[in-house]
Amino acid sequence: QVQLVESGGGLVQAGGSLRLSCAASGSIFNINTMGWYRQAPGKQRELVATITSGGSTNYADSVKGRFTISRDNAKNTVYLQMNSLKPEDTAVYYCKIEGSPSSWFRKYDYWGQGTQVTVSS
Repeated sequence: QVQLVESGGGLVQAGGSLRLSCAASGSIFNINTMGWYRQAPGKQRELVATITSGGSTNYADSVKGRFTISRDNAKNTVYLQMNSLKPEDTAVYYCKIEGSPSSWFRKYDYWGQGTQVTVSS
């Protein structure tokens, strides 16, 4: 059974940094796009960043220049380096990985359990 395990969240002061990681365990094949999403209190869940299998990245305007998404294909892991954190970055962060349970199966979206990031002013 495929499982995504997130880590790296916590409480930091404004201007600080955190690195989130999300590792997929179990049998997963044909991993394609990986991404990070977040949901703040009272707000809709939004896309933060994505990275394709070829390494192309896309960022929300609110995090450009501050966040960096990367991946380690050998470890089936996606990372989110967050620098110059602001109070408005406070949210639950979720990772998503597109993959297949078997090499010949169609692809599914797998979601992590979420990790809390809190930035104090």
